[in-house]
Amino acid sequence: MEGRQPIVLGVSISIFVLASAFVILRFVSHFFVVGRIWLHDYLMLVAWVLDFGLSFSLFYAAQRGLGLHSRNIPPENNPSLNRANYAFTVLYNPALMAVKSSILVFYLTLTQREKFFRWANYVTLLVTGLAGLVLTFVYVFQCRPVDSAFLSTIPPGARCTDILTLYLTSAPVNIATDLAILFLPIPIITKLHLPRKQKIILIITFGFGFFATAVDVVRVAFLQQAATSRQMRIEAIHLSNYQTIDFSWYASLSFMWSAVEVNSLVICGCVPTLKPLIASMLPTLIRDTDEATHDRNASYGTSSISTTIERPVVGRGYTPPPPPPVHDSLVDIPRRPNSQLFTNISSFLDRLRRDGLDAEAVTSHNRVSHPQERTFSNFVNLRNPECMLKLNNKESILPNVLITLLFFMWGFAYGFLGVLNTQFQIIVQLNVWQSLGLHGAYFGGYAIGPLLIGRTVLKGWGFKSTFMTGLCIYGLGALIFWPSAVLISYVGFIISNIVVGCGLGVLETAANPFLALCGPLENAEIRLNLSQGVQAIGSVLSELLAQRVLFKRVKDVASLVDVQWTYLGIALFDALLAAAFFYLPVPEASDEDLQELADQRREDNKTKVAGMPVVWLTAGLGVWSQFFYVAGQEVFSTSLIPFVIAAHPKSPLTPFSFLTIGHVVFAAGRFLTAFSLLILKPRWTLLISYMGMIVFSVLCMKTTGVTAVAMSMMIYLFESGAFSTIFAISLRGAGRHTKTIASFLAAAICGGAFFPFARQSLSLARGESFSFVVLAALFSAGAFFPVYLNLVMAAKKQVDPVPNEHFRCRRHPHCHHQNHPSSD
Repeated sequence: MEGRQPIVLGVSISIFVLASAFVILRFVSHFFVVGRIWLHDYLMLVAWVLDFGLSFSLFYAAQRGLGLHSRNIPPENNPSLNRANYAFTVLYNPALMAVKSSILVFYLTLTQREKFFRWANYVTLLVTGLAGLVLTFVYVFQCRPVDSAFLSTIPPGARCTDILTLYLTSAPVNIATDLAILFLPIPIITKLHLPRKQKIILIITFGFGFFATAVDVVRVAFLQQAATSRQMRIEAIHLSNYQTIDFSWYASLSFMWSAVEVNSLVICGCVPTLKPLIASMLPTLIRDTDEATHDRNASYGTSSISTTIERPVVGRGYTPPPPPPVHDSLVDIPRRPNSQLFTNISSFLDRLRRDGLDAEAVTSHNRVSHPQERTFSNFVNLRNPECMLKLNNKESILPNVLITLLFFMWGFAYGFLGVLNTQFQIIVQLNVWQSLGLHGAYFGGYAIGPLLIGRTVLKGWGFKSTFMTGLCIYGLGALIFWPSAVLISYVGFIISNIVVGCGLGVLETAANPFLALCGPLENAEIRLNLSQGVQAIGSVLSELLAQRVLFKRVKDVASLVDVQWTYLGIALFDALLAAAFFYLPVPEASDEDLQELADQRREDNKTKVAGMPVVWLTAGLGVWSQFFYVAGQEVFSTSLIPFVIAAHPKSPLTPFSFLTIGHVVFAAGRFLTAFSLLILKPRWTLLISYMGMIVFSVLCMKTTGVTAVAMSMMIYLFESGAFSTIFAISLRGAGRHTKTIASFLAAAICGGAFFPFARQSLSLARGESFSFVVLAALFSAGAFFPVYLNLVMAAKKQVDPVPNEHFRCRRHPHCHHQNHPSSD
């Protein structure tokens, strides 16, 4: 053999034999030791059968020429090689679906009481199943007609899709489900109280998931290398006759790593089920030397939730009572009386039950702990945090810094999206309307996420769960950019932008009110502006990084595919950050607490203006103002470059340089706004901001050259602090409806989706300078809110900060409770 054949065969055969050995040991462990076969065992058997077909087709393909250049393959081998390649590609997704389904069904046996864990499993199972079925049909019908896939030369009228393109396109789904399988058991594992040796073994066991995810990433790297290498020989990645473009050479390592991925998952799925076998053969490997003491002092149970049990004093002559009977159906394993191994392992299985980690049900010991404390893997004590409404400035620093990191993240995302959309427009030669469509799709996601997802999660489960949900949706959107880049799909980029906007909208639904509420209320606007300033810095840095480094050479289809690694990094970071949030003590505030805080100024909040409580009028006008402010901000953002080119065509600076300067001014303006709020009331600051926006929008229409450019920079300065100030003011006095109003304020960001189209139409008809009349009109509409705040006395009293205003916690002296949902 020559070429890549030896390495393909060697690696594939070795990993398949190893995976087969683990499957055999799994069934020995369950059938002979435990005496029972579960559903996930049968699913793993199905996965192994599919894996056998997948691996055998790869072995056969390598024998017939896979791994050789096309010119070195005997012509008589081509039909059989094509059939083997087709079989491999068709079996790949069913094999993955079966093995992942087995792992997820096994997870469901870990506990019956963790609802969030079980629902997350069901969702992952649904995604895995649907993706597997859809992709299987895609691979089956990769050629039309189907039998064209077996031919050496594609007949006239037939059409085939490149397999490497399909593999790259489906990679994000595989990575997303890999990450879900990796992180799902973490909440259960970290609640266990086990002896140190068993704890280490358990962590190592589930840590095999990192290896499977790493293999998937390596596989994708080889897929990308193969696709981009072939692109150098053809005009695009999409092919109508891929067999003639040296497919056997470029696809060989990609196919090999696909087989490694499936077999690695089989191994990872079998490892956690081998404990009964290992413990029966090597009991000292599982049992700690100090387990005698552990057994005497431990209380027993099957729930993964800790309970407080008072232990009896162990004295001389004391005999500990036997453990109570276990009622979990997965723990009460029916013994096989005819099994020869039963006598030898009976005591071992009893000990497994007492140790709290059964052969099939992972349980935790009931332990002595304080009711308001959570324990992370028995070495980190995470107490429930105090109510955010009673924190002082010093106490609120740490949680606010944590949320500020989120602001920095989506500032980074916004900068990346802007640059990437511009590059995509150049590569695919989109017109200006299609480019605005990408921009509108991103802001359209804000119309979906906050109201449909953010509000539901925030009111039902609190701030922490909303952060985790938003991060997961954001990470999913980042992964969708991957197939969009591979397929050069405008629709794909539209969907990617919508999902990212939806995820960030969910994050804003929680993050903005969190910063406004976490700490003394008189500093709400200051905290929010400081964090938003950090977000603006992230946007500037990401634009510079994208334009000057990451996307500098994104000039064609192949280089656009390279961008996928940036978004893979974002998705992985999101997943890790969401996992970290699960354990971080994020302060919460229930609707009941918020209402009690609002009732401390009941008279100011219930005053009526025009027959309506002032608090509702303020909130409604705040949403109105937020919608038109963001609309104006995005109209200005999308029009700056054409405006600078038209107003100052002979400038020595590039339009991108002016855009960067403007964003730096915008970031600095948010910090200046925060400092101004130390001496000015928020309603005054907001009025000054709107007046500046309107005045300088008009001046941009009346000036040219350097003066016009300078006026545009002043718009950036005055608009910088408006968003945060509007948000914080609108939440004042909202009580139990605070979270609902926050979701409407976040949804109002969708105003940035529509009006750039109107300005573009006007610029084509009357010129760039005149089109700024749209900008002035939008800012004028938004300015009605600060005018109302400064002219209506009841509004002044309602929104003006009161020194030392905080939650006095009359009904909840300890504030150690979770969010309790209540209807609006």
